[in-house]
Amino acid sequence: MSEDIEGAGSVRDEDSFDVDAVVDWLRGQGEAITGEVAVQQFKGGASNLTYSLRSVDRDLILRRPPSGQKAKGAHDMGREFTIQSALKEPFKLVPAMVALCQDDSVIGSEFYVMERVDGLIPRRDFPPEMRQLDEAQVRTLCTNALDVLISLHQVDLEPTGLARMGKGTGYVERQVSGWSTRYRNARTEDASDYEQVMAWLDEHQPADVANCMIHNDFRFDNLVLDRHDPTRLIALLDWEMATLGDPLMDLGGTMAYWVTDADDEFFQMFRRQPTHVAGMFSREEAVDYYCKAMGFTVTPEQWRFYEVFGLFRLGVIAQQIYYRYFHKQTHNEAYAVFGPAAVYLDERCRSLIS
Repeated sequence: MSEDIEGAGSVRDEDSFDVDAVVDWLRGQGEAITGEVAVQQFKGGASNLTYSLRSVDRDLILRRPPSGQKAKGAHDMGREFTIQSALKEPFKLVPAMVALCQDDSVIGSEFYVMERVDGLIPRRDFPPEMRQLDEAQVRTLCTNALDVLISLHQVDLEPTGLARMGKGTGYVERQVSGWSTRYRNARTEDASDYEQVMAWLDEHQPADVANCMIHNDFRFDNLVLDRHDPTRLIALLDWEMATLGDPLMDLGGTMAYWVTDADDEFFQMFRRQPTHVAGMFSREEAVDYYCKAMGFTVTPEQWRFYEVFGLFRLGVIAQQIYYRYFHKQTHNEAYAVFGPAAVYLDERCRSLIS
């Protein structure tokens, strides 16, 4: 229990909560938790807050929303919990859910608790246990990761009850409109206006290619790998933005994070996953591999829309995070860089458009 978890550390003061209240609540849900509970906060997330709760007999994860202004519909703990609970049977890489608390009086917000999946998480760089992987093994990891995304997009949703979440056709249109509104609501006086990008996306949006369960934040640092075989995936984390929608939009979001050594220096500062390592696909190779497996025919000109949208959406997310910092709703200095990041992504989108 005393051993630290990679990527976790002390809880920031502004993100602290009443641990005893959570433990009492869990015991009221039938969880047998004995002795002292050690709490750590995971540092990587800039949206929902994630904590480790460990006692002598339980190894758990708690997820809760951040403080400050929140986009409408975001940080819905009940939704995140329900999706994972329903997907557990057909999609084995979902962690086991423990309990959902929708009573704000416990810690001041909704939260849910799940079991922690122990394994390796490849964040900005490979952890030490993975640095001996050769190029062929890295390629296997890359294809296995894409196969997980493909598998998720092929889940039969009817038995899960999740099919009723869908809003029908028009997902692409709703996303372009919705993310444009989110950007305008989060704009600060030092931000880009993104109007050229939003106008181009509105004008060039394609029809939906399909309607399936999409993760909407599929990255290597949301994957848990087997410690004994790091090319094998054992869990997919962070289902905050999962929904029913267009799979190519999901892939576009994934490719926005797929930074390689061929990219410019500023974009390489965005890298949050080891997609620069020899053996990893280029973005073009990844898109080609995915589309062949899914049976989609997508020309480079058609793909340009999804690439621009993925980068635009990433820019909006960065700006929403920066908005909280700009207005002093958070004092985490790590969030200061998200403002310049959003400005850069506007420039990158406009270069792709032109």
